[in-house]
Amino acid sequence: MIYPALAFAQDGAGAGGLTPILVNLSPFILILLIFYFLLIRPQQKKERERQQMLSRISKGDIVITSGGLIGTVVGVKDPIVVLRIADNVKVEVLKNAITQVREGKGEIKEE
Repeated sequence: MIYPALAFAQDGAGAGGLTPILVNLSPFILILLIFYFLLIRPQQKKERERQQMLSRISKGDIVITSGGLIGTVVGVKDPIVVLRIADNVKVEVLKNAITQVREGKGEIKEE
């Protein structure tokens, strides 16, 4: 003899179906949303602003590199920027090594 209560317990779906699964997954979904809005999205925005800054670098800008060099841009090739860091001293740095563009324009003396 099969008792109705046992048949119901062995059914698996029971009353509710999908609802208990969503209730169990809701903390994980909430954590993912928090990570997205507090970590991932601001980082994407910051990287977008950095790429815009790098694309706007032009001759005469004063820049700071990740190595700490401060120089005036005297030439811009696609991945490389030529900086004047002292009189008669020019260096080539990768555009991605530039971390900051300072306010104002530097003097450019072409030799």
